[in-house]
Amino acid sequence: MQEDRIEVGAAALESTKLTRGVKTLLGDPKKAIIKLSIPMVAAMLAQTIYNLVDAIWVSGKGPESLAAVGFTFPFLFLAMAIANGIGIGGGAAISRRIGAKDKSGADNIASHTIVIMLIFIAFFAAAMLIAARPLLRFMGAGHALELSVTYARIIFAGIGFVFFMQVAVALLRSEGDVKRAMVAMGSGAVLNIILDPVFIYSLGLGVAGAAWATIISMFFVSLVIFYWFFIGEKTYVSFRFRGFRFEKEVLWDISRVGFPASVSQMSMSLMAFILTMIVASVGGPDGVAVYTTGWRVISLAILPMLGVASAVTSVTGAAFGAHDYKKVRDAYLYALKAGVLAEIVPALVILIFAPRITWIFTWSKATARIVCDLVLFLRISWLYLPTVAFGMLSSALFQGVGKGFDALAMTLIRTLVFTVPFAWFLGIVMGWGLRGVWIGMVAAGMAYIPIAFGWAILYIRKLMLKEQYNQR
Repeated sequence: MQEDRIEVGAAALESTKLTRGVKTLLGDPKKAIIKLSIPMVAAMLAQTIYNLVDAIWVSGKGPESLAAVGFTFPFLFLAMAIANGIGIGGGAAISRRIGAKDKSGADNIASHTIVIMLIFIAFFAAAMLIAARPLLRFMGAGHALELSVTYARIIFAGIGFVFFMQVAVALLRSEGDVKRAMVAMGSGAVLNIILDPVFIYSLGLGVAGAAWATIISMFFVSLVIFYWFFIGEKTYVSFRFRGFRFEKEVLWDISRVGFPASVSQMSMSLMAFILTMIVASVGGPDGVAVYTTGWRVISLAILPMLGVASAVTSVTGAAFGAHDYKKVRDAYLYALKAGVLAEIVPALVILIFAPRITWIFTWSKATARIVCDLVLFLRISWLYLPTVAFGMLSSALFQGVGKGFDALAMTLIRTLVFTVPFAWFLGIVMGWGLRGVWIGMVAAGMAYIPIAFGWAILYIRKLMLKEQYNQR
C-alpha cells in the first residue's frame, strides 16, 4: 500500500509544476543551504530587531516593565516551542515526501499538521489564562506581579495567531518557499515596530500596549498566510479537510520529529524558567531585566545560525527521502563551517561595543541602574556564540532525517545536564552571583561541542556505510 502511494505520488509530482523552492530543495546541497538560509536570516533579523525595539520602548517604563516581559518570556517561549515542534515535525515529514516524490503524501501531512495545531491552541490558551497569576507569583515576580499578569493574559488570549504563524512558516520552509516565509515574518515584525510606540505611549497602555501590538500584528499576518494556504492556494502543498480523518502512519511521521522537537524546545523553556529563578534569587527583578534584555542581543547575533539550521532540516530531509546520504553529509558539514564563521563577527562586535549596545536599552533614568550589570553580561556571553553552531545544526540534521529523539536527547543534555547545573553551581553554590550565572552558561556551551559534533558525525558515517553495503 505504501509503495502504491509513493508511485502515485511520484506521478503526481512529475505532472505538477514544481515551484522554485522545491527545485532548490532538490538541487545542489551547498547552493540550497545558502539560498534557503539568506531569506530566513533576513526574516529573523526583522523579527529580532522588533524584539530589540520592543525592549527599548518598554525600558522607558522602567525595570519593572522589562521584568514583566521577562517573567512572561518562558511561557511565551513554551508556546512557541509547541508550535515550532508541530511545524518542524510536519515540515520535516513534508521535505522527506518531496525527496521521495510523494506529492499526495506531502499534502496529507500538511492537512494533519494544521488540525494538530488547532487542538493545541485550544488547550494551551485555556490553561495559561487560568494559571498565569499563580505561576508568575511562584517565579518571584514580586512587585512586578501585576504588570506581569496583565502582559501575560493579553499575550495568551491571542496566542492562536502566534501558533499559526510559527507552524505556517515551518511548512513554507519545508517546501523551500522561504521568500513567503520571509515576507510573513518580516511584515509581522515591521507592523509590530510601528504599533509599539502607539500602544505603549500614545494610547498610554504601558507594557500592556506592547502585548496588544504583538497580538494585532500577528493577526494581520495570519490573515495573509490564511489566504496563501486556503484561498489563493499559492503553496506547493495543498490542504484538504473534507472527510478528514487522522491516520496513524501520518501521525507517527509527524510526531516522531514534532514531539521530540516540542519537548526539546520545552526543555529550553524550562531552562529559561529555571535560569530566570536563579537570576531572580541572586539579582532580583533587576537581574531578570538584565538577563532578558541581554539575551535579546544574543538572539540577534544567533540569527545567521537559525537561518542555516532551518535550511539544514529541509535540505537533509529531502536528501534523506531520496536516499542520497552523501548529500546529507555535504549539507551538514558545509552548514557547520558556514555557521561557525558567521557567528565570529557578531561575537566580536558584542565584545568591542558592549557599553554602546547597553546604552540603547538604558537611555532612561529608570533603567540607568542596570548599566554595569548589562555590560558585564555582554562581555561574558559573546563567547557563547561560536559554540552555538555545533548543537543547533546537529539537532537540525537529526530532525531532517526523522531522528527526532536523537535531537531531543542532545538538547536535554545541553540544557538540563550542562547549562542549568553550571549556572546554578557558579552563581549560587560558589557565590559568584550574576557573573557566575553568565560564566556558567558560556562554559556549558563549550563543554557540549564534542558531544554534539561527535554524535552527528557517527550517525552520518552509519548512513554512508549502509549506502555502501546496499550498493554491493
